[in-house]
Amino acid sequence: MHVVTFTRSTPDTAARVWVTEGGEVTWGNVATVVNPWDEYSLEETIVQATLGGGESTVVAIGSDLHNDALKHSMAMGILRALRVDEPGVDANDSLVWAALAAGAIRKLGAVDLIIFGKESVDVGTDQHSCQLARRLGWTMLSAVSRIIEADYALGAIKVEKMLEGRKQIVKATLPAVMSVMKGINEPRYPNFLGIRKAAKAAIPVWTAADLGLSLPPAATSALRYMNPPAREISTEIIDGASVEEKAAALADRLFLEKVL
Repeated sequence: MHVVTFTRSTPDTAARVWVTEGGEVTWGNVATVVNPWDEYSLEETIVQATLGGGESTVVAIGSDLHNDALKHSMAMGILRALRVDEPGVDANDSLVWAALAAGAIRKLGAVDLIIFGKESVDVGTDQHSCQLARRLGWTMLSAVSRIIEADYALGAIKVEKMLEGRKQIVKATLPAVMSVMKGINEPRYPNFLGIRKAAKAAIPVWTAADLGLSLPPAATSALRYMNPPAREISTEIIDGASVEEKAAALADRLFLEKVL
């Protein structure tokens, strides 16, 4: 059996991101990190591949910026990594991304399960996983908080999904695509030997031609990027003889400013 996951390198969530005078988005010299939501999908991929006695693969779509995330994934324990990069196309367009991802899955062959993190923090969306499932014609299991049972020999899986204020138990046939939530597991830290092994690993790069693809035209395009306008702010210390008096004065100000 074969479990595949996707990842990407993103700016650290604490990094300051801005637009240069030339219109380029930058975060300076701050190093990228593996997309934080992917920590859980990477761990679950390792766990499920181990339980099923199969192999695990991690894929990144885009430039060599994402090599660090792939190396991190291998250091955690993913057996194989590859990157799909088609020069001149916007891999941030989800339709293009899904076409490249589907091509990679088909080239890999018999894949039983694809696991995603909840979303990508840099683009703030999870539509990529849904569009990949649609392209492959596989079942989409989103917001999975627990894999209750997976029988890879019979091609069946049972999961717990998180919904608004409740949970749902769902059964599905494999192959399937799923996105997992924080708390489904406790991601492991890469050990020294894993880091050294990953550092030496060669990461193959596939293009659309390698996948036999004719890519769809991008449905979206970024016209320009700009920094948000600067906001003038001021601070005021609420004074009072007691905590209750200060709280009452604060509440009055909030009503006055129409915050409440």
